[in-house]
Amino acid sequence: MLSQEEAEAQISELDLLSSMFPSEEEFAVTDQLALAELREFAEKQTAVTPTFTIQFTLTVKLGDSNADNIQVMWVLLSRSKLRTVLFLFIYRSPSLVRSQQTQLHSDLNTYLKTNCNGDVCILSAVEWVKDNASTYLNIVFPTDHQKGMAMTPEDSVFTRLWIYSHHIYNKQKRKYIMEWSEELGLSGFSMPGKPGIVCVEGAQESCEEFWSRIRKLTWKRILIRHREDVPLSCPPSDVYINIQKLRKFPPLKEMAFDAHGARGNHMDLGQLYHFLQERGCSDVFPMYFGIEGR
Repeated sequence: MLSQEEAEAQISELDLLSSMFPSEEEFAVTDQLALAELREFAEKQTAVTPTFTIQFTLTVKLGDSNADNIQVMWVLLSRSKLRTVLFLFIYRSPSLVRSQQTQLHSDLNTYLKTNCNGDVCILSAVEWVKDNASTYLNIVFPTDHQKGMAMTPEDSVFTRLWIYSHHIYNKQKRKYIMEWSEELGLSGFSMPGKPGIVCVEGAQESCEEFWSRIRKLTWKRILIRHREDVPLSCPPSDVYINIQKLRKFPPLKEMAFDAHGARGNHMDLGQLYHFLQERGCSDVFPMYFGIEGR
């Protein structure tokens, strides 16, 4: 059970973070009700132990560009002090692939367990991220599939596939899309419903393997509506670094745009258009739907 002293320590840490990172783009508590409950308990306005868990996000700025920012979600367990980093993900950037996120997550947790056992030490952890993040940003961890590919400067190609399906409802197919894209080191997005859209990007061999697997499933209709191929004229050692630079999306995730309709299977195409526009891909919209986006 959380003691008064621990609650006071948590509030002091949160107040310090708030003063150091005044912008909500840098620091934000995700549940204001939980914060109010903790503050009342810490200030002895109530004897009722808080029942909510404090969670907040803190964006670590590593450079002038948002592409290098890392957003970390922290949790303060109600029965103790800072224990662990629960989530680690990129803020508006595909700078880290999922394997890099996993490695950074693991190493940061190791640091916390070794140096901050039982203590509130968020600021120390933030400094650790600042000091070490560049290591993960500069090192690309290829997937096992990619490691097995013999790539030369002549045949190394970055590919982006825009796949169209009459519909994507089936949960197993949606699961395959997520699992296979992660296995093959692909980024992009999947929009289920009617119609269904999948965009994958990465090494050409990985995109072709993804398409080979997907098309073998049972579909009413599925096809590649558009593809982009960019030859990479660079040494083999730089291929994956250059692929990272060309990505427009983070690791593939499923997107929903204000689902509506009798079965909740139609998406707001206006929202989809703005999503594509933000990533410099709005030109594919008329290729899918035959009309200009707005």
